[in-house]
Amino acid sequence: MNEEKKFSDNQLIISKTDKSGKITYGNEVFIEISGYRSEELIHQPHSILRHPDMPKIIFKKLWEDLRSGKEVFAYVKNKTKQGDFYWVLAFVTPSYDHQGNLAEYFSVRRKPKENVVKKIIEPLYEELLSLEKNGGVSASQERLNSLLQQKGLSYEQFIFSL
Repeated sequence: MNEEKKFSDNQLIISKTDKSGKITYGNEVFIEISGYRSEELIHQPHSILRHPDMPKIIFKKLWEDLRSGKEVFAYVKNKTKQGDFYWVLAFVTPSYDHQGNLAEYFSVRRKPKENVVKKIIEPLYEELLSLEKNGGVSASQERLNSLLQQKGLSYEQFIFSL
């Protein structure tokens, strides 16, 4: 338990959710790495995979951006059914029906660069999580905004710069 599960560079984890974030589809790689059976995942909130090491501010930003119609890239640590974990570089995009109404969200996750996760993302997320425990999401949001301002980058530019 609490061991890292890895997947190969050429594998993609793909899922779809409805507008509320409930899983409507997962490819074989998603099913395999999550440790759940397909029927255990379908109609469950995607947050079933949320690892406690993930700062809430990352998901707050993700949902704010998605709801405003933006595509999102983020490093995410997910939890498997067995309590293990796996890191992904997630690309999430809103999908629209023929009338232009939001229909669902589509996510493709790749294997992230291990050195980026170890040297940058893990320390940053540990700091943000600590701030959240002591000062709430607003404290971690302040820190994330400050970091981005120091670098002169948007969140998306920061993710792409890694």
